[in-house]
Amino acid sequence: MRSVVFAYHTVGVRCLKVLLARGVDVALVVTHQDNPAETIWFESVASLCEEQGLPVVTPDSPADPALRQRIAQIAPDFIFSFYYRHMIPVDLLALAKSGAYNMHGSLLPKYRGRVPVNWAVLNGETQTGATLHEMTAKPDAGAILGQIAVPILPDDTAFEVFGKCAVAAEQTLWQVLPLLLAGRAPRLANDLAQGSYFGGRKPEDGRIDWQQPAAVVYNLHRAVAPPYPGAFTTLHGHTYVIGRARLARTQLPDLPPGLAVVDNSIFGQCGDGRALLIQQLLENGAPVPASALAAVLKALPGR
Repeated sequence: MRSVVFAYHTVGVRCLKVLLARGVDVALVVTHQDNPAETIWFESVASLCEEQGLPVVTPDSPADPALRQRIAQIAPDFIFSFYYRHMIPVDLLALAKSGAYNMHGSLLPKYRGRVPVNWAVLNGETQTGATLHEMTAKPDAGAILGQIAVPILPDDTAFEVFGKCAVAAEQTLWQVLPLLLAGRAPRLANDLAQGSYFGGRKPEDGRIDWQQPAAVVYNLHRAVAPPYPGAFTTLHGHTYVIGRARLARTQLPDLPPGLAVVDNSIFGQCGDGRALLIQQLLENGAPVPASALAAVLKALPGR
């Protein structure tokens, strides 16, 4: 069985390794060039291809005519997409004689679309997972072949949940692939009415509104905590990013919403009277001592 694989990120590496372990002939891997402006904390598909001697290309777009011509010449049985960041054109998907399949980081039909792990944590979900599904013209809308759930614990960050989802993706593909290769994989309904679609997120979406309840602010922090850009707030010309935090167990004195220093500890007071205990506050990537924040707060008008 010959395949063409579109892959990126740790999930791309893990799933590509599953294909190789199951004896699938990977005739071509399509991946992305790393963006120098992005924090690269995940595994490299290109490096794996170099180690395994797999042919790899990094076109700017999957709609590149030269790429289509090359895939047509390969005449693959399967096309797989494992965390590749672009939608693959329908005419290219049609080149796979036995179908085209994508690994998505949620329990479809929930959280279709972009950055599903981050959205699930932001919305306070208690579980998510990985789903292998058929690719269609509509994103994350094809029939489901298999999925595995993972828990989202109350203090998990999106980074920690992503690690669980990467393992779930590997397990899902490992279980389904023999049936898929034999032409006997199940096709389960992907009822889009039972889910929803989410778009991408920008660093600006991490701006904290301290008027929100503490649980909402905490979920924002968990959803975008480093190595993602982080939940941030601005104060007197300073931009502070929350590196680590947890919900405070006790209520603070009557303080206005926002950053505060109490007993040499940094807190974020929220609109419902509860607070976050901020264990690490960052400015330009460097930790901010409580004493330095206290000096900034003292200089504010009315303080």
